[in-house]
Amino acid sequence: MSTARGARARARIEVTAAIKEEARRQLAAEGAAKLSLRAVARELGMVSSALYRYFPSRDDLLTALIIDAYDSLGESAEAAHAQVAGAGPRERWIAVCVAARRWALAQPHEYALIYGSPVPGYTAPDTTIPAASRVGLLLVGIVRDAYRGKGVARTPLSPELKAEAQRMAADLAPDLPPEAVAALVAAWAQLFGLIGFELFGQFNRLVEDREPFFRHAVDQLAHGVGLVYPEPTGTPAKGNGTGGP
Repeated sequence: MSTARGARARARIEVTAAIKEEARRQLAAEGAAKLSLRAVARELGMVSSALYRYFPSRDDLLTALIIDAYDSLGESAEAAHAQVAGAGPRERWIAVCVAARRWALAQPHEYALIYGSPVPGYTAPDTTIPAASRVGLLLVGIVRDAYRGKGVARTPLSPELKAEAQRMAADLAPDLPPEAVAALVAAWAQLFGLIGFELFGQFNRLVEDREPFFRHAVDQLAHGVGLVYPEPTGTPAKGNGTGGP
């Protein structure tokens, strides 16, 4: 690559970062529905036609911001998981969930962009899926490791849900039993529901000491997907229906 070409590439990276930063500022001030390429260009001292060379439409800019937010959340969760990689499944599960909450509290507007109200007129493209899947894949991996090890408790599955659970398992984790996948999808939704309730004020005047409450709640979610509580030290193991697939 020539020196001139390298300088142009660096300049494009810098301008793209500046556009995204200004867009995030506008998200915090006005919300995603009011994001405007013209307003971003004006604040940066650019003409609109110049900005369109970086992001041809508002939706392209929104997609870039959404992918960045999901990736940032995923990186935080993955880093927390790496720190407890040698721990048991429940400890790893809780570490991932706590990291997701802390990320959301530190970046509330980015969390709102990816888990808040849909932006009118915008449909996220498939290019957002890999980034959006990072936390979910971590949780699936934790449960998969538990099944490959000592196993987990099987969650009962109602007959009317059997076909749907089998479909979800085929799509998401064919190596896990359908009942485990159904429980995982429910736990994933509840995890981000808990975070959203705290972030958007639904816990006001209801839950005061929120971190211990959150840890308790996600521990219950771990139990719900079959990562059962350990027996107290010295207590003989009981036949409780646990086991691998």
